[in-house]
Amino acid sequence: MLIDGNISLKNLFDMGISSLRKAEIDAPVLEAGVLLCNLLNINRALLYAKSDEIISPDKSAKYLKWIRRRSEGTPLQYITGHQEFMSLDFRVTPDVLIPRQDTEILVETVIEYAKQSLDKQLKILDIGTGSGCISISLAYYIKNCFVTAIDISQNALKVAQSNAAAIKVSDKLSFIEMDILSHKEDGNIDILQESPSTKVFGDFHIIVSNPPYIPSGEIPFLQREVRDHEPKGALDGGMDGLNFYREIILRSKSLLAQGGLLAFETGYNQAHVVKELMAKESFDVSIHNDLSGIPRVVAGISPLTRSKT
Repeated sequence: MLIDGNISLKNLFDMGISSLRKAEIDAPVLEAGVLLCNLLNINRALLYAKSDEIISPDKSAKYLKWIRRRSEGTPLQYITGHQEFMSLDFRVTPDVLIPRQDTEILVETVIEYAKQSLDKQLKILDIGTGSGCISISLAYYIKNCFVTAIDISQNALKVAQSNAAAIKVSDKLSFIEMDILSHKEDGNIDILQESPSTKVFGDFHIIVSNPPYIPSGEIPFLQREVRDHEPKGALDGGMDGLNFYREIILRSKSLLAQGGLLAFETGYNQAHVVKELMAKESFDVSIHNDLSGIPRVVAGISPLTRSKT
């Protein structure tokens, strides 16, 4: 679509709705409105109150470019560059997964556990931090804590660092580039306990992770917005989707304090399997449902005696 001159806000909005509807986007009115509000930096109410306002050709062209990208499957959040999570504003790019509401259940579970330990500084490890939505939310809402956040992607860590700065919790976090599945003999995971750059020493009181959990064979069948645009490395959990759970549970035996919390987000049909994996290592495990009633979070308290691996 090309626009030769000025156009009213209402007409531009209608063009966006029509294009998204033709592209079979589920909520064309909502999404066309979100994009227009972001473009003009106005709230939804003003979108209708200023319907007769004339929009410049430059802004109109940018809006229609956004509409075209959305029609082609680019997620809304990658276009606007933002996603709300735990009532905080997170910047997102194609280098990170888009934060989802279901993951708030994981954060809330950890916060509830932290309320039992208000008398000490909690050391928290977030494995696969991505945008930093989990680690930063924990740093923001748990006043007496320090969070070490690791990710294999340097670009993802840059996004997380910028979010920590914007939300003003940078002094409560340390970001480390690391492959949790690495099996080098010297064990690069050791720097979590030994490197001064982490600002934390000894055992973690909490380990939390929303790891890649999609079975490799299911990725081609995901919704196109996820399959074609979100980072595959943050999705692929191996043949059965459980690679990261197995490894993190194994690593936690030497990283987690006695009586500490290990908490995961899981796929829609994985919670009970992950619970069994944790129970085999003597964790006292509970399952928490998401808002749709689907088992979504698996959380376990580590045994009071443990073996180092």
